[in-house]
Amino acid sequence: MSRVAVKRRILRVKAAARTPKIDSLAAEEPLEIRLDGTPLTVTMRTPGDDFDLAAGFLVSEGAVGAADDIATIRYCAGATVDGGNTYNVLDVRLAPGVTPPAPRNFYTTSSCGVCGKASLEAVRTVARWSAADDPVELRQTTVASLPDRLRAAQRVFDRTGGLHAAGLFTADGEPLCVREDVGRHNAVDKLLGWALRNGRLPLRGTVLMVSGRASFELVQKAVMGGIPVLAAVSAPSSLAVELAAEEGLTLIGFLRGDSMNVYAGERRLNITPGAGNGSAVARPPG
Repeated sequence: MSRVAVKRRILRVKAAARTPKIDSLAAEEPLEIRLDGTPLTVTMRTPGDDFDLAAGFLVSEGAVGAADDIATIRYCAGATVDGGNTYNVLDVRLAPGVTPPAPRNFYTTSSCGVCGKASLEAVRTVARWSAADDPVELRQTTVASLPDRLRAAQRVFDRTGGLHAAGLFTADGEPLCVREDVGRHNAVDKLLGWALRNGRLPLRGTVLMVSGRASFELVQKAVMGGIPVLAAVSAPSSLAVELAAEEGLTLIGFLRGDSMNVYAGERRLNITPGAGNGSAVARPPG
């Protein structure tokens, strides 16, 4: 099985010093997902949690919503000339009566999870659950703690410095699951797949914390998983904010220390005056 990190010899240059050393790189390999034997998508990913990735991809596409919608997931042998297994090809068998996702250009890179969608309307997949109906409320101090909690769980990032992370947290800030990948959308799909395969969909009362920006595709994936809150350390796109507002999702960006921007769904955030001094929680007006 492929490793998540690869050793390479490099030359370290600092000022006038030149030092040969061995560095750890985040692994990136293609994963082909087949549906009932027919190629569906090829995505560049960090090997590991591949079954979750495949299942989460199908959740994101609106094809499945429960563990029993998938009959089997298995690696395909004979993927190489000599008949060996690269562990880079998966075959997913859907349960009888489950409709496969509509065909499209499913090649995705590690930086883009919605390439090949014919139009914006096609991306707005009808969700099985409503994020707007989730009554969860979050303390400002809890939200502010999430980047550090996510970072503390990034085991491979410590070795490579080259992976995105996505984490699911309870409303009290307790981690449920954390996944890393070279692709931010893959990391989120791995979380959704974990939730599907463990019977936890919809993810009511949870927060999705991501290490990068909040793109349209990540908002869509949160909505498809029934997640009511998405927080990111960087900026959202205009389309991400638009979709979050339409779907009733709370979207937080630039989450750094005790500072954050709430772009949609501010009703869920409890503001703590003088955060950190034990003051009582107060709801924002409106």
